Amino acid sequence: MELKSDGFVGVVLSMEGGGAQQNKQQLEQQSDKGGCSLLQHRYLDEFDGIYDRPLACFGCGIGWACFILGFGFPLLWYIATALYFGKYHLKDPRERAGLAASAIAALICSVAALITLVAVHL
Repeated sequence: MELKSDGFVGVVLSMEGGGAQQNKQQLEQQSDKGGCSLLQHRYLDEFDGIYDRPLACFGCGIGWACFILGFGFPLLWYIATALYFGKYHLKDPRERAGLAASAIAALICSVAALITLVAVHL
């Protein structure tokens, strides 16, 4: 651990054996003394961010799964479109591209069905 001139504590992780464990102990000791630290009081090797968990549907996301499966079952494109316009992608921004692709596929499918109906009835 390095004490910098401005009073902040920086943690340097080394790839050598035991380096990360030693830094964790030093970080805990520093925070127990009441000193300031740039890092929160938790272990450094924990991953608990929103983007660390895998996406649904085997890791590809609901949007891309609906897009791919929509070629066999076009109703899935419309379900994904409802999710897209229902702001589902705000929960996890990684879903946005797949849901948008499904919405575009639903639009193309609707236009093709409309042209087909107009051509058959005229």
